[in-house]
Amino acid sequence: MFTLHLESPAQTRAIGASLAPIIRGGDLIMLTGDLGAGKTTLTQGLGAAMGVRGRVASPTFIIARTHVNPAGPDLVHVDAYRIGDLDDLETLDLDTALDEAVIVVEWGKGKTEGLSDNRLEITMEVAASGDAPMVEPFDLEAADDGARTVTVSAVGPRWNESTVESAMRAALKIAEFS
Repeated sequence: MFTLHLESPAQTRAIGASLAPIIRGGDLIMLTGDLGAGKTTLTQGLGAAMGVRGRVASPTFIIARTHVNPAGPDLVHVDAYRIGDLDDLETLDLDTALDEAVIVVEWGKGKTEGLSDNRLEITMEVAASGDAPMVEPFDLEAADDGARTVTVSAVGPRWNESTVESAMRAALKIAEFS
């Protein structure tokens, strides 16, 4: 497990993009974090670096969206917030896509671990700005402007955690100068 401190949405996209060269069809990436923590922003970076078609946006209302990749594995972006457990998730038929596509699941903790023994678990936490409480209505645009802490855990023999960490740290250095 390792932790990164990010200062901007550009850095969040950069660490997503850093995964593109090391992922392959059949990979599962679980993203955990509160509303506005940057889960979709990270997935946007990954999708752009993979070369997928279509705008990567939060799949909140459609639950799962497949982004076709003409040059490699497709990206399946899932929002499991309203999914109760793995049985509910099975209705999405993700296990058939898991062999060929890269699957990114937001809000999957405690629900999607059974999809694969090999996965990246990425937890994202928004850095608190002072002691101001979060109030409704929540401004998602402003939420993605601040710093966040990202903790990455590689689960299973598929992942070499030091390779993932090196790729992400290199991407952050590049993002600092762009």
